[in-house]
Amino acid sequence: MTPREIIAEAWAITTREPSLRRWSFTSSLLETLLNIKLFSYQAYFAYQYFVLHHEAGLFDDVEWLYAHTSLLATVLIVTSFLSLIVIEFFVPHICLGAIIGLAAKSHNKDKAEGGLVLGLFNFFPIFGIHEFLFLSSATTLVTASSLILRYIDGPIKFACIFGVFVLFCITNALKFFFSFAEEAVVIQKFGVFGAIAKSFKLIVSHLKRVMFLLLLLLVISIRVVLNAAMVVIIPGIVIGFAFLLTFFLSKTVSYIAAGVLGVALTIIASYFFAYLHAFKVTVWTVMYIELMKKKDLDLIEIGEI
Repeated sequence: MTPREIIAEAWAITTREPSLRRWSFTSSLLETLLNIKLFSYQAYFAYQYFVLHHEAGLFDDVEWLYAHTSLLATVLIVTSFLSLIVIEFFVPHICLGAIIGLAAKSHNKDKAEGGLVLGLFNFFPIFGIHEFLFLSSATTLVTASSLILRYIDGPIKFACIFGVFVLFCITNALKFFFSFAEEAVVIQKFGVFGAIAKSFKLIVSHLKRVMFLLLLLLVISIRVVLNAAMVVIIPGIVIGFAFLLTFFLSKTVSYIAAGVLGVALTIIASYFFAYLHAFKVTVWTVMYIELMKKKDLDLIEIGEI
């Protein structure tokens, strides 16, 4: 298949398989919620550090809750918050395994079912691969830089931030060579290092085809931009809406209404991201299957001697 045919097939699979879109929506929703939390924390720390010139503590929100509510309410809220963060961090790895497996089944004309089994049985290798790329996201870069600014004194902190930025660039370069690693895990049951080696070999062997596919997939970069924009815009809309309502309603009602609006906006944005996320994963899955049909370039066949 040519790269254009692969993209057409991936979009057909994305629109044809509702189970694939459901897993993608779950992943997009949880990732968006986690990114909003991380951004909100960093926005608060940045406001305290650069505007008010105060030291911002990691548990300021817990102290505020304890001062304004009961101990039981504080424990329940904090426990629920931490549980949600754990879910948001781990479940998208399960979702990715399900999306890859369902897309591969659909491409092979099999029934697209068994997403939970595919996700659970491939969770640990996929999680291990992603840990190599932990610093590849902008959210992680901002979080690490914020921690360095707040907890490291002296000029060395700027050197540390530069070092983190260098690691960010390196891990993003590695991310390109790891493009087929998750597919190797789900489709052919490779381990972490075997999947990474297989992905690297496929990328180097078929670099021209992969680069052409990337050029055709430039539209996917829209998801990255929109995702980053939503992480900033949604909290801003919620805060502005809550502030506006306080002129007409009580603070409690205003905060509840703003919270409902924030949840609604997050769900709408995640529904839109679900199609793009499923499409992107399916493109790489179909590409992996098609490349595996080709003979390895490092294999040399010889006749009888």
